[in-house]
Amino acid sequence: MIEAGMELAQAAESYGFLSLLPPLLAIGLAVYTRQVYLSLAAGIWLGFTISAGWNPAAGLANAIEGTIAILADAGSAKVIVFTFLIGALIAVVEANGGMRGFVRWVEERKWVTDGRRAQVLAWLIGLVIFIESNLTILVAGSVCRPLFDRFKVSREKLAYLVDSTSAPVCILIPFNAWGAYILGILAGLGVGDPLTAFLIAIPLNFYAIFALIVAGVTAWTGLEFGPMRKAERRTRGGTLAWDHAIALADPGEIAPEPAEGVELRPRNMILPIAVMVACMPAFMLITGNGDMSQGSGSTSVLWAVLVGLAVGWVLALVQGSLDLEGLSRVSLKGAGALTGMALVLWLAITLGGVTDSLGTGDYVASVVGGRVPMVLMLPLVFLVAGGIAFATGSSWGTFAIMLAVAVPLANALGLPPSPFVAAVLSGGIFGDHCSPISDTTIIASLASGTDHIEHVRTQLPYALIAGGLAIVGFGILGVVI
Repeated sequence: MIEAGMELAQAAESYGFLSLLPPLLAIGLAVYTRQVYLSLAAGIWLGFTISAGWNPAAGLANAIEGTIAILADAGSAKVIVFTFLIGALIAVVEANGGMRGFVRWVEERKWVTDGRRAQVLAWLIGLVIFIESNLTILVAGSVCRPLFDRFKVSREKLAYLVDSTSAPVCILIPFNAWGAYILGILAGLGVGDPLTAFLIAIPLNFYAIFALIVAGVTAWTGLEFGPMRKAERRTRGGTLAWDHAIALADPGEIAPEPAEGVELRPRNMILPIAVMVACMPAFMLITGNGDMSQGSGSTSVLWAVLVGLAVGWVLALVQGSLDLEGLSRVSLKGAGALTGMALVLWLAITLGGVTDSLGTGDYVASVVGGRVPMVLMLPLVFLVAGGIAFATGSSWGTFAIMLAVAVPLANALGLPPSPFVAAVLSGGIFGDHCSPISDTTIIASLASGTDHIEHVRTQLPYALIAGGLAIVGFGILGVVI
């Protein structure tokens, strides 16, 4: 997710209802035109035009300058560099026979013999790799995509499974980049024991829990309805994508086939990824000077990927499958294949900064006011957080906005903060899953090799089911607390 502090330099100013127009334009255009780049750029331009007093020329000039200025922020730059490095890692692992070796290893043990087991494997990978959501999505997508294609399960289903397990699992774990970020916010809001408050909120995080359950049931039973059913029927008929589909990148470019003669070894995938996952909490401790809650998530993820990439290079060199020239060429090709995704993330970060500078989140939060009955308070906090995340495409930005509203609200009502924290975290993930401008949604589309808007359309009904169950859960919780 996009971390706090990636906003634009200008001071935030509330523009009321007008602050909703840029994200709404970006979302509407994305759905109508299926052109993600154009839609994000249009939203950015409108946001800067509003802040420039509706001068379109000044808005365009400021939009260009503001987009470039985003790269001056270390956190933003790390997210974009991470994107290129993960592409390089995937390409090296595949060129060294790691991914195909792992797939063959799984097949030889009869673990994945049909489409249902392929879906279960994607769901399980999402549960196991809980350090960082983007890593989860890219690993699960790269490993499972060949299996889904082989057993004629739609790539839309793969995108849904990896998207609906990554962030929900990450938000339920206190000791990763997500947990460190939340703990830091809670500490800044004056919560006496942030870790205890977060731990109590975990079993109350109804959307994350229900999203994992619905995804698990879908994987085990092959549950299909709505647009997903049409996608599954198309794939079973032998067609991987709709005629109008536009993938953000060619999966074959991200993960090229191993060179002739390269031995397919599963450890060539398992070792780099395992080292990368293990390094994440270690770097959180290092960057936090021994306190994981104070660690830098973006820095830790970047370093962890670099170490994983280094392990991949060492394995290739020791085994003699690739020389330095070959590794450089493969790494650059893998990084280049993710240029489209890096551009989308860059624009998404900029749009998030625009909405922050216009006061979009503050305006939506203020609509709630103090006139809501207690029985509806937690469901409304959930829905408002979901609306902010949907409009901004950032669950992390939503956490920063809504926790600053929800925690003081709990204190004013004399109630424990954990239920309010859970409602905010649930809403942020829910809105993020439904938003076509969310970075994790975009990455899930890319990693699965599917059209982005088709992923949003097919995932939405499943997200709404989990969201409906979460609303009921928070309604009951509002009665008993």
